[in-house]
Amino acid sequence: MEPIADYCGSETMTQIPHPDDLSEMTVNCAVITVSDTRSAETDNSGLLIKKLLKDAGHSVVAYAVIKDDAAKIALQMQAFCQRQDVDAIVFSGGTGISPRDTTYDVMESLLDRILPGFGEIFRFLSYQEIGSRAIASRAVAGVYQGKLVFSLPGSSNGVKLAIEKLILPELVHLVKQLRGG
Repeated sequence: MEPIADYCGSETMTQIPHPDDLSEMTVNCAVITVSDTRSAETDNSGLLIKKLLKDAGHSVVAYAVIKDDAAKIALQMQAFCQRQDVDAIVFSGGTGISPRDTTYDVMESLLDRILPGFGEIFRFLSYQEIGSRAIASRAVAGVYQGKLVFSLPGSSNGVKLAIEKLILPELVHLVKQLRGG
């Protein structure tokens, strides 16, 4: 078990695996990259998300790269949430504060339930790596139409941090909770 830092910064706590983490369950995921400059060929963060999910035994059943446009983001999210074979959606990009960063705004307007701890812990972990620039991240997670939705920064470092430290340890547990189990 890997130690995790407590609020004082010391590594005294140990992350205990949740019983659901030990089960054999494949979660079907969709990956959406929001970018005005990336394509499927140059989408390093999207490729990293897909690799990390697959390496952990999960399935990536859908993938898209879309422009940072609120209407397109909402339509793509709604389309993937209507699919029976999608349990979770992982977005990358559009979580900053520039005028073109609209992913968070769409998430805030559409999510049925927000998981505030995700953004809070992500920014805390980011702060430990990059310092005060972490305040500019609007990473968020929640539930929309019975599906888990995670919205991550576009940087590969931010994606790696969120997937490895937050999403993979809780993905099975959260999907089971949504299914009522």
